[in-house]
Amino acid sequence: MWAVLEKRTVAKTLKRAPVEVLRRYEAWKRIVELEGPSGLKQIKGFHDEALKGAWKGYRSSRLGIQWRVIYQVDKNVLNVYVFEVNPHKY
Repeated sequence: MWAVLEKRTVAKTLKRAPVEVLRRYEAWKRIVELEGPSGLKQIKGFHDEALKGAWKGYRSSRLGIQWRVIYQVDKNVLNVYVFEVNPHKY
């Protein structure tokens, strides 16, 4: 079983997020807790991908058209660290 650890600012951001984004984030957390990050690849709607540039070493999943969750995986202790949930700026 995987543990999902959130940065403090994530809760603050989620308070102002739309209800649908909150639902998708809770579903995202359940999938990660049960199957780990590999479980996200089975669901195409999350579009889980590795990031490049300044965020190299992190991953991103879509929670909607605009919202993303940015996280990092620590396989040694089965932890997923959530750093940001934010509206993606286009």
